[in-house]
Amino acid sequence: MKKNSFNYEFKINPILGFMAMFVTQDIVLRLFFSKKKIINSNFSIPKNSSVILAPTHRSRWDGLVLTMAMGRRVTKKDCRFMVTRSEMRGIQGWFLKRLGCFSINQLSPSLTTLRYAIDLIEKEEQLVVFPEGKINKYGRKLVLKEGLYRLARLATKKKESIFIIPIGIAYSNVSPKFGGKFCLSFGQPLAMTDYLNLDIKKFNKFLNEKMIKEEELALKNVGR
Repeated sequence: MKKNSFNYEFKINPILGFMAMFVTQDIVLRLFFSKKKIINSNFSIPKNSSVILAPTHRSRWDGLVLTMAMGRRVTKKDCRFMVTRSEMRGIQGWFLKRLGCFSINQLSPSLTTLRYAIDLIEKEEQLVVFPEGKINKYGRKLVLKEGLYRLARLATKKKESIFIIPIGIAYSNVSPKFGGKFCLSFGQPLAMTDYLNLDIKKFNKFLNEKMIKEEELALKNVGR
């Protein structure tokens, strides 16, 4: 009974999903930003593989621009965001739940949440995890959270072909402003099976380097 309740709670509402996509992509992003650029998004992964998107996190706009670049209109799959518990409070949380987002306790993730995330991966849904764990506005050097790697390793027991894609997101202003620009740069997909025996700290260092490399490329394209 609890399992059904959990799955229902995070099921995407088709009407809200359509409305949110129309409002954010056709109105808000087009009016707020003067220019957008997406780099290296034509990567390829083997058929019947699962994807975990691992972007840098500099602004609350990140989720919107990432959905525009990799959401249903482009990939025919929704972006399923794993977010912090604080983001799922109040009216914002009400909407996020119905748009397919779900929260995780970073200090002590519940087995129910982990099972749900693994289930999404197994079903080849498009999972988004911000490895930095929070908005890192000025791009300070951080130690990535361990959740993404642990989750991906657990998921390989259910699904062998899993790819992690490092992504850099940049804006022409540190705090995105009206009329500004944004750019997303996609790195080469990392096959999880190649890193199963790697120490978690070494993998996170490696992933962080890949993310920052893509962010530097994105920053150049917005004039920073």
